[in-house]
Amino acid sequence: MTHPEEQPENIEDAAVENPDAAGAPEVTEQTEAEAPAEPQVEELTEDLQRVTAEYANYRRRSARERQAAVEAARASVVSSLLPIVDDLALAKQHGDLEEGPLKAFAEKFRSTLDSLGVTAFGEPGEAFDPEVHEAVQDSSSGDEKVLGTVLRQGYRLGDRTIRNAMVMIADPGEDTAEG
Repeated sequence: MTHPEEQPENIEDAAVENPDAAGAPEVTEQTEAEAPAEPQVEELTEDLQRVTAEYANYRRRSARERQAAVEAARASVVSSLLPIVDDLALAKQHGDLEEGPLKAFAEKFRSTLDSLGVTAFGEPGEAFDPEVHEAVQDSSSGDEKVLGTVLRQGYRLGDRTIRNAMVMIADPGEDTAEG
């Protein structure tokens, strides 16, 4: 038996005094255990990178889809309000919007549509574009066609056409009238 004075104060001191004791085989076992783990670590790292990239793509795609849904809903609401805009345009043609509460309503309504990014198109004299103009009559004789009478204005929300303009086509230089 050893004397209490000769015993090391803690286990670490014992390992330092006798390196061949308990510490050495553990080191060999760790290096042997680490060797097969390296390919597994690489594989798990690649899996983590792939999942991280998939998640980033998912977030971008869902943000785009959410924005598209918002734009579609906004276009749907604005499209349902266009008959009111048409009625206000007719009231303006008949002089009903010169003064009074209907004039104030029309101005507020128009400014609200403007703030949403709604723009009108389809003025007499503009070049005819079959992508955005719906021709109901073609009285032109040449290749160059312009809008003659505008029966119903078209509207855009940003870059998206909400409603095509309904027009009558004429030759350039003919008298054009708004209908």
